[in-house]
Amino acid sequence: MSKQAYIAQAAAWAKAHGFVDIKANTEGYPTPGGYGRRQDGQSFIPDVTAKQFEQKSYFEVILKTSQLNELISKLQLLNQLASLSGGQLYLMAPKGHLPFAKSVAAESRIAAELINL
Repeated sequence: MSKQAYIAQAAAWAKAHGFVDIKANTEGYPTPGGYGRRQDGQSFIPDVTAKQFEQKSYFEVILKTSQLNELISKLQLLNQLASLSGGQLYLMAPKGHLPFAKSVAAESRIAAELINL
């Protein structure tokens, strides 16, 4: 299954759990805004963003095939953005990818809720 299909599942999970104003980096949803870093010019677009009680949360689909350094940078940025807005970072991992997601979160010291898709 492609990452786009998992992003659609993550958006559906967010909707089912009471999130509103859902934006996803896939067809059928508005695209979330991107964030960039000045020091290297790299930009990141969250997989899914949504609000619950006016607090913006971020959802990221974690696959073993992701580039590790880029993934950690993106997760650290999204974790900071979520904490600033009072929201939370959710790491959505398909079956078989959950141990990888746990290890990435532990290595990078990211406080995120892990969800098994």
